[in-house]
Amino acid sequence: MVTDRPVNAGKDQSAPAAADPVEHDVPREECGVFGVWAPGEEVAKLSFYGLYALQHRGQEAAGIAVGDGSQVLVYKDLGLVSQVFSEQILASLQGHVAVGHARYSTTGGGTWENAQPTFRTTATGSGLALGHNGNLVNTAELVDRVVAEGVDTVAANASSPANGCERATSDSDLVCGLLAARAADKGLEQAAMELFPTVRGAFSMVFCDEDTLYAARDPQGVRPLVLGRLERGWVVASETAALDIVGASFVREVEPGELLAIDADGLRSQHFASPKPKGCIFEYVYLARPDTTISGRSVHGTRVEIGRRLAQEHPVEADLVIPVPESGTPAAIGYAQASGIPYGNGLVKNSYVGRTFIQPSQTIRQLGIRLKLNPLREVIRGKRLVVVDDSIVRGNTQRALVRMLREAGAIEVHVRIASPPVKWPCFYGIDFASRAELIANGLDMDGVRRSIGADSLGHVSLDGLVAATEQPRSRLCAACFDGDYPIPLPDDARLGKYLLEGSSERGVAGPAEPVLSSGYGAADALRRP
Repeated sequence: MVTDRPVNAGKDQSAPAAADPVEHDVPREECGVFGVWAPGEEVAKLSFYGLYALQHRGQEAAGIAVGDGSQVLVYKDLGLVSQVFSEQILASLQGHVAVGHARYSTTGGGTWENAQPTFRTTATGSGLALGHNGNLVNTAELVDRVVAEGVDTVAANASSPANGCERATSDSDLVCGLLAARAADKGLEQAAMELFPTVRGAFSMVFCDEDTLYAARDPQGVRPLVLGRLERGWVVASETAALDIVGASFVREVEPGELLAIDADGLRSQHFASPKPKGCIFEYVYLARPDTTISGRSVHGTRVEIGRRLAQEHPVEADLVIPVPESGTPAAIGYAQASGIPYGNGLVKNSYVGRTFIQPSQTIRQLGIRLKLNPLREVIRGKRLVVVDDSIVRGNTQRALVRMLREAGAIEVHVRIASPPVKWPCFYGIDFASRAELIANGLDMDGVRRSIGADSLGHVSLDGLVAATEQPRSRLCAACFDGDYPIPLPDDARLGKYLLEGSSERGVAGPAEPVLSSGYGAADALRRP
């Protein structure tokens, strides 16, 4: 028996969180995946803690699938990991193999049907649960293939009583359906070896049936995926920090183009494609936890080094360096070290502000950034500040922040950004704004400076950022900065976050013309879209 159980069926699970110009002015992390094969261990609880460590990668939905040798049970819902799972729920998920997923939507909206792990049943009655981090660029081709092969498009995901029998609209579900359709004749492992060479885009996937854990990574290795060892089993996860949390030792990264299978016979490795490494450089800037290691390089160490290079490239006379917490903190430390300007905390972050289904009033919405950051006036008053942040997307956050710091008494505000200007959207798993909404795409550097109201503005150079990662430039994807996409893209009409929902105008990117700000300065910062 295979079960998929939604919870909180009575609430409107398709209602989006309230639009917040500050909330949507950051790069939205793609997803976090976790898998474990460990007979004798509480694999559901291990998955819970693994997902808890990966919560920063996705806050829309969470789910865990567990196999016990005879069935696969999936439990998922919209919300944070700690909101979806209770002690009682975890205790009911018994087995020796599990996959978990923390989701932020990249292809497909944030509805219950699109929560993962996605689930299918093969023709032989075996269950298949799959979690995916990344975004595919040939989704439209996969749709054509699903239709041609007669694959059922109404998955077991569609059992939510809140939404009726609606099919999932994610690229992940298409892959899961194609795998399940082919596994009946060839077995899941062989089906994956034949399907994955035809799947284009970024994917780090974990999936399982009743007995075996699988992990696969696209030939470019755009999104991270690592392998860890437990005393009585194996773990795969998006980041090494998740291995640390569950007490697993790091073994190695899953190689680009590699498929792993883990069962009672041990660990098997096959390559379905030759590796052509192009790891996402933005993982170092913002996406990954600072206590994660990527390609042997500490993310925290990289960010501190970015700050040092930023100080060398964009020096300024000032009294205090402050970060925009938390992602700007390591770079601010590096900037202070290299510049000799004292480091301090000038902003307090409310760590408990997150995604909510409570619709705020217009009055509350006008508070904007103050819901998340509040200035320490006694630290800021009368100071010339260097404010270090990780990136600028639309500019709303920095515009509101600069205004708030001036109101708190800062006499100068110099903004320093630990990444180059973001001019291009990401099609590989980061939900950036469309190109038309990216402020650096429509304005030059001084135009951006005036738009956010800063006294000066400086971005680290792409060369400086690459040097800080200690990775060869040829092994990194920096398309959001230079427009050089390592995986070819299809026509604009066959791309977009809502492609499978028939709403291409809401896609994450498109050939729109730049939108220029109607005015500069911070006077109307909290009223502007």
